[in-house]
Order: sequence, then structure tokens, then C-alpha cells
Amino acid sequence: MSFRRLRRAGAVAVIASLLIPAFAAGLQRGEAAPPLRVISTSGQRITSANYTGYVLLLQFFATWCSPCRESIPSIVRLNKKYGKQGLQVLGLSIDEGGEKVVKGFVAEKRITYPVALAGDDLQEAYGVRSVPTLFLVNRKGEVIEKFMGMSEETEQALDSAIRKALAEK
Repeated sequence: MSFRRLRRAGAVAVIASLLIPAFAAGLQRGEAAPPLRVISTSGQRITSANYTGYVLLLQFFATWCSPCRESIPSIVRLNKKYGKQGLQVLGLSIDEGGEKVVKGFVAEKRITYPVALAGDDLQEAYGVRSVPTLFLVNRKGEVIEKFMGMSEETEQALDSAIRKALAEK
């Protein structure tokens, strides 16, 4: 290996070692959920204060994402099942196409919970690197679970975590 290649490999290793913690970083269990300040697609101002005393499920998604599209019925079911017990759901779209695209998606998928656009600052605050990503926040405003992707197993684990969070006062 030439000296130039060796130097380049060393530089890449240094850069990677600096970047990997940033990618691995993100909210940990028990940390306070970053503050929310968004406007829903129906024009409602939404802040963290709206969810004080509730268990909150945050769903970061994109309209173009197939797994996100497939996860919507599960989230709607969970919202219907636990909504009267204190669960609130907020969909946060990372779409760059604007509100019009998201509004059409909400209508098409018959989403029954508020949806808003998540700006880069909110995505960064939550450490969102892929979609769908779900965060479960307890009544105290602490992140208690993070799920990436959606499957039957994930839905079952999420259901169990929601039940446990709702049981805590």
C-alpha cells in the first residue's frame, strides 16, 4: 500500500470515528423528549404542552416510504384502541413536498390523528435517521421506547409498551 493510500485510509478512519457517534447518537430511554412546536395539516398549533399528562406516540414518516405507508393501519388501530385511555398520536412527516402532499396522504390513508410537517431541526433533535421511526413518550415527557421500522413483532412490542405506559400514573 502506498503512503498516499495509507494516509487516505487513516483520514477516512478518523472522519468515520468522528461521525459514527453522531449517527449512533439519539434519544435514550429516560431522556426528556425534545420540545414540539409544529402546525398540523389542519392548521392546529401543536406544542409539547398539548400532551402533558398523556402517553404520546410520535410517528416520523414519509408519504413516499412503503414501510411507512404499510405502518399507518397499525398506528390507526393503536390510536383507536388506546385513545380513550390516554394515548395521543402525532404523525410527523419528513416530506419535502409540502403540506399539500401530506394532506392528500392523510385523506387517502384515513389517518385519524394529527399530522404535521417535521422540519430538519425536529428530525435532528429526535435523531431521526430513517423512517418509519416511532418514539413512545410517557406522561412525564420522557422517551421510553424507540422503534425503527414496523412489523407484526414491532406492533406487538409497541402495544405492550403502550399498555405499560398507560398503567403508570
